This record gives sequence, C-alpha cells and structure tokens, in this order.
Amino acid sequence: MKIFEKQIDLNAHLKSISNPNSTIGFVPTMGALHSGHLSLLQESIQNNAFTVISIFVNPTQFNNQEDLEKYPRTLNHDVEKIKTVSDEIIVYAPTVEDIYEGHTVSQHFNFDGLENQMEGQFRPGHYDGVGTVVKRLFEIVKPTHAYFGEKDFQQLQVVKKLVQKLKMPIVIVCCPIHRESNGLAMSSRNERLSDSEKKQAAVIYKILKTAKTKFKTKSASTVSDLVSKTFEAIPTITLEYFQIADEVTLLPCLRKNKNKKYRAFIAVFINNIRLIDTISLN
Repeated sequence: MKIFEKQIDLNAHLKSISNPNSTIGFVPTMGALHSGHLSLLQESIQNNAFTVISIFVNPTQFNNQEDLEKYPRTLNHDVEKIKTVSDEIIVYAPTVEDIYEGHTVSQHFNFDGLENQMEGQFRPGHYDGVGTVVKRLFEIVKPTHAYFGEKDFQQLQVVKKLVQKLKMPIVIVCCPIHRESNGLAMSSRNERLSDSEKKQAAVIYKILKTAKTKFKTKSASTVSDLVSKTFEAIPTITLEYFQIADEVTLLPCLRKNKNKKYRAFIAVFINNIRLIDTISLN
C-alpha cells in the first residue's frame, strides 16, 4: 500500500502508473473510517483503474474549535481498515501545510444558495471551508470520479454545484447511507459516543422514519412540529434543526408539490456531540 503525505509525491506516483485514459476514483475523508467509507472505496475499486483516498481533518470547515480539536484522528487504524478492502488503494494523508501552503483560509463560494440552508445557517462559513478543501483535493488528485455518502446530502449537492460551476471533468457519485444495527447513521463522530449514548441515538432514525410516514398525509409544518415535540420529551438529546426541503434547491417545503422530491434533514446534540442524518420522503 502506498501512503503519501506530500502532493508532489502523490502526483509523481499517479503519473507513473496511469495514462490519459485511466479512470481514477477518489474518496475524500477526514479519517476515523467506518463501514460507510469502506463501501465508497469498494464502489470506486469496482469502477476505476485506480482508487485514491484522502485522510485530512480540514480546519477551515470547523466553526467550533473544540469540535476540531476533539475530532478523532486514527490514521494507523484507518490504514488497517483500508487494507481489508484492497492493498492497491493509494492513501493521501497530507499535512495542513501541504494542502494550504501557508494560507489556511477559506475561499468564498457562491453555490446558488445551497450553502445558506440548514448546515449553512448553523455553521457559518462551513461550506466555504468544504468548497475550498474539495476544490484543492480535486486539483491535486485529478480524479475522474469522486464518491460521497448520502448522509451528508447537503454537502453532496454543494460539491456537485462546485464541479458544475468550475467545469471540472469529474463525475460525483452518491452512495447510500450505512447504518449501525440500531439504525444510527455511521459517522466518524460516533467514535465519541458512549455505548449508552449510541443506544439513545437510535431514536434519530426512528423519528425520521415516522416523519416519512406522516409526510404522506400531513403538511411539512405539521410534521416538523411533531418532530420538535418528540425531541422535547427526550432530555438527553437536543434538536438543533429539523427541515423538510426540496432535494434540488434545498429550500424549505412550504407546500407539497407532487412533481418535486423532498428530503428530511436533521441535526441533534448528544452530550455536546453533533450528529446529522437525512431520509428521502418520496
């Protein structure tokens, strides 16, 4: 397995093994890998000549310094997990300096309003940070295909918009959410949850499924009120937001339109650990 810390070394290796017609699959991550990440790698391997995974905790997309400091960093364990998928996967684990070259600041982006909804409201500057690092990683790796999980659906739409606006020749592939046996969406932040907190967190997906059922006959505002009241009765979990939105524009659903696809988005805190999830409502 090849592991590179510097983009110059990664680029030299990719140049030595590929040709202009080679397909390169890319899985950008912040490490603390789980089965969801591994499924992205498997998808890439099946459909590309080469697969690269990046492991980089990006400082510019954190608006909470404590969250950045406590974010799990488990490179050695991550590499062992990657090996269970394939020894041929190329790992890019850069330093902040290698990515930002002394300028650790976000570029400002206009994602046609996608960046202002949900996560954008509660995490100011978050999608500028995401856009900055994804753009930089795409420029370094030069993939033909990039793989993202559906759990971060808003991020997925933002990345698609980034590629569209910058006219990058990259296919963005959306892969299904992987869940724990109790329904909790797999996330690197789950590493910070105790066993009892993981059990408590199972209610998030249960509530999303209930919301999906209710949305068949109730309005978005009625469903949102029901979700809010449900969480008010759960003292160990704090609801940050619940939003039913148009899948394409991410704008809140004010009145249902049978020709549109809708999705529910949620963010909660358990013991100051932030978890997000989503479910299609169509």
